[in-house]
Amino acid sequence: MSELLNAYWPMILVAVAIGLVVGLVIFRRPKQRVTLSKADTPVRPHMAAVSHEQPIPSPAITPRADPVPARDGGEGNGMGDEMAAAASDVIGEVIGAPVHSNLPGSHGVPDDLQRMKGVGPKLAGLLQARGLTRFEQIAALTPGEVTLIDAELGAFKGRLTRDRVVEQATFLARGDQAGYEAAFGKL
Repeated sequence: MSELLNAYWPMILVAVAIGLVVGLVIFRRPKQRVTLSKADTPVRPHMAAVSHEQPIPSPAITPRADPVPARDGGEGNGMGDEMAAAASDVIGEVIGAPVHSNLPGSHGVPDDLQRMKGVGPKLAGLLQARGLTRFEQIAALTPGEVTLIDAELGAFKGRLTRDRVVEQATFLARGDQAGYEAAFGKL
C-alpha cells in the first residue's frame, strides 16, 4: 500500500486539490433567496431593486386562462393542502371510499352531466358514483386522474378521452356556451 502511495502521490495530491477547488466553488457561491407569491414570476432580492428604477422587458408571455373558476378556500392553496389531497386520494383508493366528494366544487346543486356530448345517463351515473357531479370537478381532473377513472368505467372505457369530456366540462364550468358550441357543436 505504501508503494502505491509513493508511486502515485503527485496524482493523488492533484486530485485532492481539484476536489477542494470544486467544493469551494459549489459550496461557497451565494445562494439565491426566492420569495414565492401568487404573481406570475418569483421575486428575487436582486430583481426587486431593479424593478423600481427601470422595468426589464420580458418575452411576450400570454397568461394562461384558468379553465376553472377560482376556488375559495379549497385544497391546493398550500403544500400541506396538496399533501393532504394526495394522501386522501391514495387512502380512498385503498379502502374504496369516495374521496372526490370532498373536492372543491362538489357541494351545491349537481350539474346535468348529460349536456356534454358522449355522456348519456349510464356514463353520467358512473361519474356521479365516483363523486364527480359538477362540471368544474371534471374540468379540474389531471390526465392521470382521467386514466384512473377511465380504467374503472367498464364498457365506457376510453370515452372520457375520445369524447374530450374534460375539455367540454371546462367550457361548461366557465359558462362559455359560445366557445363550447364553436368547438363541439350545439348544446
